[in-house]
Amino acid sequence: MILKTKLFLHLSLVALLVSCNSKSQESTKSDVKDSNSLQITKEQIDHLGITDENYLSAASKRALKWPTNLGNDWFIEFSYLQPLKGDLAYEEGVVRRDPSAMIKENGKYYVWYSKSTGPCDGFGGDVEKDKVFPWDRCDIWYATSKDGETWKEEGLAIPRGKKGAYDDRSVFTVEIMKHENKYYLCYQTVKSPYTVRVKNQIGLAWSNSPDGPWIKSKKPILSPADNGIWKGEKQDRHAVIKKGDFDSHKVHDPCIIPYKGKFHLYYKGEQMGEKITFGGRQIRHGVAIADKPEGPYVKSKYNPISNSGHEICVWPYNGGIASLITTDGPEKNTIQWSPDGINFEIMSVLQSVNAHAIGLNRTVDNEKDPTEILRWGLSHVYNSWNYQSIMRFTSKRKVEHRAPGE
Repeated sequence: MILKTKLFLHLSLVALLVSCNSKSQESTKSDVKDSNSLQITKEQIDHLGITDENYLSAASKRALKWPTNLGNDWFIEFSYLQPLKGDLAYEEGVVRRDPSAMIKENGKYYVWYSKSTGPCDGFGGDVEKDKVFPWDRCDIWYATSKDGETWKEEGLAIPRGKKGAYDDRSVFTVEIMKHENKYYLCYQTVKSPYTVRVKNQIGLAWSNSPDGPWIKSKKPILSPADNGIWKGEKQDRHAVIKKGDFDSHKVHDPCIIPYKGKFHLYYKGEQMGEKITFGGRQIRHGVAIADKPEGPYVKSKYNPISNSGHEICVWPYNGGIASLITTDGPEKNTIQWSPDGINFEIMSVLQSVNAHAIGLNRTVDNEKDPTEILRWGLSHVYNSWNYQSIMRFTSKRKVEHRAPGE
């Protein structure tokens, strides 16, 4: 009986080895067949350094599908952040973060940002009384500068709403748009209490002057999708019965761009029951479109329009919309471009992005160069978990690599 068992195991092992060898041969033949079916030029072989076009790895096959005309026009390097001077220099006990884009009016740069004071306690404290995050209990302030380095804090622009309003807890992460001599600020809002399942929304304010006064929308201009289902009553944002759309939990980081006679509101979506994937957090972007700045905004049926990203950083270029994707997801640290503002393709993959929550310099000529708008601007930095400050970034195009002294 033991002899029969050993013989059976031996024959089974032989059969397995034969099967694996047969599959390996089939795989090799398949690779050669796939190689022959690809239209490969001598230029591609030379450019990609392929050893034998009859034996292509998965990496080589991917590389052969890259656009042949994709150069380095979109490839840039970011510098280290530099501190600002004046009122926007780091101040202990004060949070200044999430700078808007800059516009230039009356010979001065204008920027808007989130501002709060004091430390935060997370969700372990009393969420009714304490401060949960650095961006909790914020108001929107603004500052001006003649040179983009030394800034003067001008004062409060958008305060939190009265108790019971949709924005009574915090207003933050603001963006500016000027259209037909009118100014628009869009921003995130939170209604108390600030719990882990709270659903952030997007508000809007407008003015005839960058110095205000500002008129706030009476209700949000954008809200999360209402098709996810929480599991249980406990404040657990990872417990869901149904996750819903990519923005079923929160809509964040709004930016409105006038585009082809419409107004495109780009935003970050957070999904109920958000997971960690092979690219990190499940964060994606969407767009909602309106006929006028005040709305109503209708979410695109093509949402989500990105597989990755965090803070929205978009600008018009060459008849389309460009987007810097950072921080989260499998396509993070890429610059993408869309000919229609919806269908984005990767134009460059960056080594790293030191700047976060970027405030673009919208005073430049967008069409001069695809990344001209990123030559310098504003960012924020975590001086500590409790306190952040606004800083300046620069970038440059990278077209070649040379050794020192070469």
